[in-house]
Amino acid sequence: MAQFINNKETTVIEAIDGLLQSSGGDLARLDGYPHIRVVLRADWDKSKVALVSGGGSGHEPAHAGFVGEGMLTAAVCGDVFASPSVDAVLAGILSVTGPAGCLLIVKNYTGDRLNFGLAAERARAFGLKVNMVIVDDDIALPDLPQPRGVAGTLFVHKIAGAMAESGASLDDITTVAERVIKGTKSIGMSLDTCTVPGSPKEQRIGAGKAELGLGIHGEAGVLQVDYHNAEQAMAAVTAKLAAVMDPVPHVVLLNNLGGASELEMSILANDLVKSSIGKNLKLIVGPAAMMTSLDMRGFSVSVFPLKAEDHAWLSAPCAPSAWPGCKAIKPVRTVELPDGLRPIQPIPSQHKATADFLTRCCQILIAAEADLNALDAKSGDGDTGSTLAGAARALIGALDRLPLADHTQLFRAIGQELTQTMGGSSGVLLAIFFTAAGDAASSGLSMVAALKEGLDRMQRIGGAQLGDRTMVDALKPALDELDASDLAKAATAARKGADHTATITRAKAGRASYINADQLQGHVDPGAEAVARLFEQLAS
Repeated sequence: MAQFINNKETTVIEAIDGLLQSSGGDLARLDGYPHIRVVLRADWDKSKVALVSGGGSGHEPAHAGFVGEGMLTAAVCGDVFASPSVDAVLAGILSVTGPAGCLLIVKNYTGDRLNFGLAAERARAFGLKVNMVIVDDDIALPDLPQPRGVAGTLFVHKIAGAMAESGASLDDITTVAERVIKGTKSIGMSLDTCTVPGSPKEQRIGAGKAELGLGIHGEAGVLQVDYHNAEQAMAAVTAKLAAVMDPVPHVVLLNNLGGASELEMSILANDLVKSSIGKNLKLIVGPAAMMTSLDMRGFSVSVFPLKAEDHAWLSAPCAPSAWPGCKAIKPVRTVELPDGLRPIQPIPSQHKATADFLTRCCQILIAAEADLNALDAKSGDGDTGSTLAGAARALIGALDRLPLADHTQLFRAIGQELTQTMGGSSGVLLAIFFTAAGDAASSGLSMVAALKEGLDRMQRIGGAQLGDRTMVDALKPALDELDASDLAKAATAARKGADHTATITRAKAGRASYINADQLQGHVDPGAEAVARLFEQLAS
């Protein structure tokens, strides 16, 4: 898999330098580079307790991204997924520790425990006060004697960081950090493994599967489950958490493991609040990428029982922009539509034949969803099928409130429904088409003549003409044949028009007009294909 790196040997060094050069001067690094890779606060004066964390790289923004006022004092960075050396950790401790002492925040991995632990011993031999806490929040493997440290580490970073900034003592910070660690529980899920720079990608998770409880270094999870949707995935994660949570208010951290989009993470946030543990969640951190696993397409959830003082520490201001803030979970608020935008509801009426016909049309479009998406992916953004199918499903759901016995009003009602349920340019164009057809029908024109008036209005506003490689290339010849009330001839004309779009390499309207001619050659326009399929199946 291609990655934006130069070579694997310099990946971490170049990433750290990129972070430093874009930090506005707030961060610095120790000399001894590149063997000693320590990122630290440029303004640090050793007057307060220092917080040092770190470990293998590949979890960005952790750990260097959380260095700054109110959080970490320094981060010690190892190679990708590899613990830093004892000398690197010791250099970090010595560079930031003053009379107030230093707290090491370490995730529970053998290499980190050993290297940070030995460095602490050596620092104490220098006469420094150094404490160490081990984060072991992962609940994926309940019988594991040494649970892994994962994204719950961020709770410790933030609470300990706020306490240190306030001037709290090393012993007090250590006591609270240990309490936070004891109460924090985390588990993750992913649809794919991560890609380690310079290494072949492990294809462990099959299509249609998700892995529950995998580690942040790509370690295999506790089990693979069938994946259906975000809601089911979140339910599987929260079921594990529910088993170890007390029925008290909690703060939750929703972490992007690196490869999920912002859109997906917001959906997961909604599913999290609605989940079996939702009633006990009062504050949320994220959703955001905080403790990642390179490009892993997954998420993790961490929970921690909330005390009043913890709320204050979690909400205290801090400098690192990687910390997304801690906010109260609130119900969705709605604001009334402005005057004039609330749709006028038509008077519903029943007409079985019309209802059956509309339902069949909608079912044809729904059945074609995947094929139309695949066709659109060759010349657009791959959503034509979903857009049409979504509108079709909405129209089926609206049948009982449509004026089915009055075709004039029905056309207008369909147009209004499409303005609310169908996005993109096709949605507004079809809304114009049906609304204009309704206006034409109200003046006494026949149904076919009214539909042709609707097409004319749609062309005038949208600008598409025959030969421009749009749905017009199938719809116009089909409506021309309908003048003779011959549905079979209309279907033949629609198919001919749709197939002709595959020979048009220069689109003049629609999204395909932005696409290189080589990509269009031989591919039927998806809008025209939808029209052709509709007429063909209605005629069959």
